Amino acid sequence: MNKNTITTIVIILAVIGIAWFVINRNTAEISKDQSICIGKNSEYYGQYGCPHCATQKEMFGPNFKYLNSVDCFYAREYCNEKNITGTPTWIVNGQKYSGVQSKEKLLQITGCS
Repeated sequence: MNKNTITTIVIILAVIGIAWFVINRNTAEISKDQSICIGKNSEYYGQYGCPHCATQKEMFGPNFKYLNSVDCFYAREYCNEKNITGTPTWIVNGQKYSGVQSKEKLLQITGCS
């Protein structure tokens, strides 16, 4: 192999490695411990196909599973009983918070800060 071929192979492998790292890194803004605390102190109502819900969910990344969450697309009757009129909606201590909530706001209202 000549020097140019080796250089090309090294560059290709480096690009593949960087791409793999970027795709597989944990992008969650909210840590596992914070997610567990928020989940214990709140109810989250989202809906399949809701872009704002997707934004909220992305903040948690793989830690979303620790939330006490309801998908109103599949649990419409339950969400109607809870008077959920839009998603995402958070309920904390009986108080409703509509729309995407920031990490700081969620930590504050749930007492997890």
